[in-house]
Amino acid sequence: MPLPLENEYYTYSDYCTWDDTNRWELIAGVPYMMAPGPSPQHQSISGKLFRVLSDFLEGKSCQVFSAPLDVRLNADDYDDSVVQPDLLVVCDQSKLDEKGCKGAPDMTIEILSPSSQHRDRYDKFQLYRVSGVREYWIVDTENKTIQVHVLRQGDYITYIYGNDDAVPVHILEGLVIDLPFIFD
Repeated sequence: MPLPLENEYYTYSDYCTWDDTNRWELIAGVPYMMAPGPSPQHQSISGKLFRVLSDFLEGKSCQVFSAPLDVRLNADDYDDSVVQPDLLVVCDQSKLDEKGCKGAPDMTIEILSPSSQHRDRYDKFQLYRVSGVREYWIVDTENKTIQVHVLRQGDYITYIYGNDDAVPVHILEGLVIDLPFIFD
């Protein structure tokens, strides 16, 4: 199939047939073409976060991944939501297969860009909460802040950290990330 049509409802089975020259996300059956390559600032922040998480997780059961990696939140062919977070942490290795992650990762990180801000702040916030992502970070490169959403009894508790703060990773006991390192 060439490109998906607007105003149509799609599932993961449909998503698998799309032309892979473009990157797509599927949220509640609605396809969103992802913007072309991220900015150098976006890549720098993503790389630093990946390095800190990867170093901390060395020898542990959890693993960190970077985009593009398909996350099928309901883990079946009828799933109508497939996302590609900038970074994700998976602690249950049985959720990983040759296609990506099937089910909610333990942690997702989205680094805001102008084309995805609304989706990251609102649509994915709800999607991640409902699907059971235990910790969701929204990194605002422009304001040098991170919103950390921690899932407690089905709702997110939100913490906001600024450029000079150190951020605890709630799902990874003992890991604290210094934001001056990340944003500089």
